[in-house]
Amino acid sequence: MLHHKLINPKSIAVIGASNNIHTPGGRVLKNLIDHNFKGKLVAVNPKETTVQNIKCFKNVSEIPNVDVAIIAITAKFTLETVQVLCREKNTKGFIIFSAGFSEKDAEGKKLEQQLVVEINKVGGTLLGPNNIGLINQNYAGVFTTPIPKLDAKGVDFISGSGATAVFIIETAKQTGLTFSSVYSVGNSAQIGVEEVLQHLDETFNSKTSSKVKLLYIESIENPQKLLKHATSLIQKGCKIAAIKAGSSSAGSRAASSHTGALVSSDVAVDALFKKAGIVRCYGRNELVTIASIFMNTELTGKNIAIITHAGGPAVMLTDALSKNGLNVPIIEGKESIELLEQLYEGSSVSNPIDFLATGNANQLSTIIDYCEHKFDNIDAMVVIFGSPGLFEVYDAYNVIDEKMRTCKKPIYAVLPSVVNVINEIDDFIAKGNRCFPDEVLFGEALGTIFNTPKPLKTTHSNFKVDEIKIRKIIKNAKNGYLEPQQVQALLTASKIPIVQQVICKTKQECIAEIEKIGFPAVMKVVGPIHKSDVGGIILNITSEEKMIVSFDTIMKIKGATSVLIQPMKKGIELFVGAKKESNFGHLVLCGLGGIYIEILKDMKASLVPVSKEESKTMIQQLKSYKIIQGIRNQEGVNELLFSEIIEKISNLVTIAPEIIELDLNPLLGNSKEIMAVDARIKIEKN
Repeated sequence: MLHHKLINPKSIAVIGASNNIHTPGGRVLKNLIDHNFKGKLVAVNPKETTVQNIKCFKNVSEIPNVDVAIIAITAKFTLETVQVLCREKNTKGFIIFSAGFSEKDAEGKKLEQQLVVEINKVGGTLLGPNNIGLINQNYAGVFTTPIPKLDAKGVDFISGSGATAVFIIETAKQTGLTFSSVYSVGNSAQIGVEEVLQHLDETFNSKTSSKVKLLYIESIENPQKLLKHATSLIQKGCKIAAIKAGSSSAGSRAASSHTGALVSSDVAVDALFKKAGIVRCYGRNELVTIASIFMNTELTGKNIAIITHAGGPAVMLTDALSKNGLNVPIIEGKESIELLEQLYEGSSVSNPIDFLATGNANQLSTIIDYCEHKFDNIDAMVVIFGSPGLFEVYDAYNVIDEKMRTCKKPIYAVLPSVVNVINEIDDFIAKGNRCFPDEVLFGEALGTIFNTPKPLKTTHSNFKVDEIKIRKIIKNAKNGYLEPQQVQALLTASKIPIVQQVICKTKQECIAEIEKIGFPAVMKVVGPIHKSDVGGIILNITSEEKMIVSFDTIMKIKGATSVLIQPMKKGIELFVGAKKESNFGHLVLCGLGGIYIEILKDMKASLVPVSKEESKTMIQQLKSYKIIQGIRNQEGVNELLFSEIIEKISNLVTIAPEIIELDLNPLLGNSKEIMAVDARIKIEKN
């Protein structure tokens, strides 16, 4: 929890204050003064007696008690300063701009940790070091510009990068997006993105708090905390969008299992965001666009009317909406004929509604009224209105402003003439509106929001398993891949269906066991991890002679210790896996199995625990879902059984967190049963 004095201080000391407003200490003091901090300001600078008309003290030991200290001095002097503030001045809030800490070297990290120890002793809160500060409706404690327009109904923004925060504020200013608060966490020595989000959750007031949260994250130190508080806020009616930087696969490591090769930290981030209901963004323009959409009336359907006086942008927007699952439905019937009669000749109302470059504000008003009251198949409107620069368009923008305030259906204003009608756009924004300069970016952002699922209530599996046996197997196993017998016992204890199998070291054992299994059979090598890569799987063995030949072939493979015999099963090849991904915990994956999981990489992942609803959604969101349903007279897969296996794997890795990689690949499925025919489990005990 952030200390209340950091959020709403009665007094602030700027350590390193300056008359030079082009320094951090000078600019932050100017920002505090210009943006009407109502409390007492204190300056500290050994060379000055007054700074920007504020009384200045030579040393921090001379100042009166203060709630918040903003520190803009060389890193090596910060510890002594913080010690005085903590021990003598009852200071509880600390914002440290200074660089030269953990981002620099080991000595800097040690100094940073010492700062945290001192501040923790007095129950204080530290933002930084190496950050730009904090802006809220009480004060502008940053050394940067611009200071965004502050509004209780604006967005709360938490950033792991000060520079990125500035760029996003600049981008937002152009669209009319306002802010309730901006937190820059810098090195996150004590408080990171997760802790600020926790504070926003635990202090949330449905009547007074902002309902839109934006995050820029460079590293997720506590995924479970982020998941918990993001989910909580969204369930309280908030909307959250986030950028997670550093998502490339350049750092991916080699893995010995299919699951290990497929899972990366970015897959884990995706799974976390989906589970929480966070809309994921990949750039600041997208983040600001999505935030601006959030600030509008919520879209409840997928049918969009495009109202325009320019054909090209409408066509591009139609494409962007359509490819993201939204509809631009045909508008027809007597009401559409009535509307067309009120527009200039050559206009079209079929959707997009094009009322031509000569269309006027009155016609625009009429079109919006028809979409609001008479076209029942329309859920929202996008108005694209620019200008060739021949005349002013205040009247049209005034219509959009009025209709946005009075219509129940969402209206989104795409105003692309950012040069020709900049004055009109500024006037539109000054009235409290938000607009979008690019119709394609807007369309894709609206689609991203539409396709981000709401957080599902997490439930634990009700399947009864032999937990005692599972723990016994894990306890007695060595680190690394489990033996086939251990895998079979573990899956059986977890109620996961597995094809009958036996392991044989001699031809005589094979002959004896095949009588129990029957033909046709499958023989697999035991030893090498990737059986198919070494030719270690032989299918459709239909006689004893073929079995003996197959045994000899398999045992010649390097690393072979024995053969595994199973009855030959038929069905669609499926895949379920699990992977422990650093501090995220376990992810469970599903998709088509066999070689398809590697070639198509069509899989869905979810963080454990995976509920029944989540497992069904994972299956239904696969690109290959139609194959699972059954196509062209091919028998499909029992989805209920498939989803149950996903749940059971989630349950297994919860009971046995030592499992770091698990593959069921393939599972063979049809409408009646799904059986694991190959399984691999790797464990790692501390």
